[in-house]
Amino acid sequence: MALSAKLQVRQSQSLVMTPQLLQSIRLLQYSNTELQAFVDMQMERNPLLSPSASASAETPSQTPVLNGAPVGGENRNPPAAAQSQAPRRPATSSPRRGSERASPGDGDFRIEDLADRRVSLLGHAMKEVSDILGDEPSRRIGAFLVEHMDESGYLRVSADEAAASLTECPEIVDAVIRRLQNDAAPAGLFARDLSECLAIQLKRRDRYDPVIAAVLENLDLLARRDFPALRRITGEDEPGLMDILAEIRGLDPKPGHAFDHDGSEAIVPDVFVVEAPDGGWQLELNPDALPRVIVDNTYLAAVRDGALSDGDLAFLGECQQSANWLVRSLDQRAKTILKVATEIVRRQDGFLSHGVGGLRPMTLMSVAEAIGMHESTVSRVTSTKYIATPRGTFEMRFFFTVAIASANGGDAHSAESVKHRIKILIDAESAGSVMSDDDIAGVLKKEGIDLARRTVAKYREALGIASSIQRRREMNARQLAS
Repeated sequence: MALSAKLQVRQSQSLVMTPQLLQSIRLLQYSNTELQAFVDMQMERNPLLSPSASASAETPSQTPVLNGAPVGGENRNPPAAAQSQAPRRPATSSPRRGSERASPGDGDFRIEDLADRRVSLLGHAMKEVSDILGDEPSRRIGAFLVEHMDESGYLRVSADEAAASLTECPEIVDAVIRRLQNDAAPAGLFARDLSECLAIQLKRRDRYDPVIAAVLENLDLLARRDFPALRRITGEDEPGLMDILAEIRGLDPKPGHAFDHDGSEAIVPDVFVVEAPDGGWQLELNPDALPRVIVDNTYLAAVRDGALSDGDLAFLGECQQSANWLVRSLDQRAKTILKVATEIVRRQDGFLSHGVGGLRPMTLMSVAEAIGMHESTVSRVTSTKYIATPRGTFEMRFFFTVAIASANGGDAHSAESVKHRIKILIDAESAGSVMSDDDIAGVLKKEGIDLARRTVAKYREALGIASSIQRRREMNARQLAS
């Protein structure tokens, strides 16, 4: 086969995404905390960006949504923007991020006010070592153990491993561990596993005996509620085992988490939903979740009046372009969030009025089609964004649930509302009327919810509810114990 060189002309289409377009897409999926960090970083890099005291006049802050408004493909007209005379959200319903900052006139400023005064697990454990262990060799061992403690307060190193690293005798290291376990607070610190952690707490309460020791050695059976096997091992009757189970439930399996401050910050909602005077729902963007920046054109003009080199002018041009892009992107992000939230509220009016039972099935695709956006855009908008409603604060993704067919050909049901109904049925059980998964499926079918038994079991397990056999066994044991 002969080889030859030749030229060909080919025409094709491809999507080319600029770096700024990629960044605009990322802005949509940022949470308000991530967005604020990104904006702060841009302000450090760009001298033309300045914080704004008020939101842009072009950014919509409120949108009225009327009850009973048609939804779906038949009516895709977005709600009209509210006028300035529209009722505002009461100040008492607006959560604040952290405490109020003191003004310069509120008193003397102290640098200590900026420090986090909450004690960390590491700091607390080191203080316990210092207070409990008197001699320096023991404190050295204790400090090593603290360094090998996880966030739950458990030791992740054995006595032999610690002794080898410290060139100490394993018996001495084990004795230090025992002293810390006996005296450190909270009880359970320096345990090496869950069973030992619970045993330490029970010993402090003088409730540790051979029966409880046998139960702790077989926590897997307790987790499965295999009471017949535990009766054979411990010789205890079922009411006694139920008392032990109740006592173990009152213990702290992760004592180190009392010093975990990573998740202590409250969720800041992106959108508020309040009841409008006309009986509908009114949406408002949360100003605390919206970073506000402006392009400082006054500073730009002042700098340009000076003698600048070509490189300086090029740098200013890039800064101006970047600043204008950020302002436009933040404005577009706010409008997109409000648009998606408006459609969610329009479709989930039943939830706002009646609770989880009124939640309707809804997909990303259906919302995207209704507001004229791509499904991936709606997915990014609803990620890590929260809506504060009269029924609580929920992530936007909460409102998107799969549809369950109706048994009588009516409207489909939301999976979350069905789970809620299953929980209500099980909560209403008594010792003589525990419902099996088949029984629950039968009741739901009579109510117009077509659900298979295995799906009922899946939803029940997702709710953390035990099987009918285990529930009946626990109820009978409680009756015998009472």
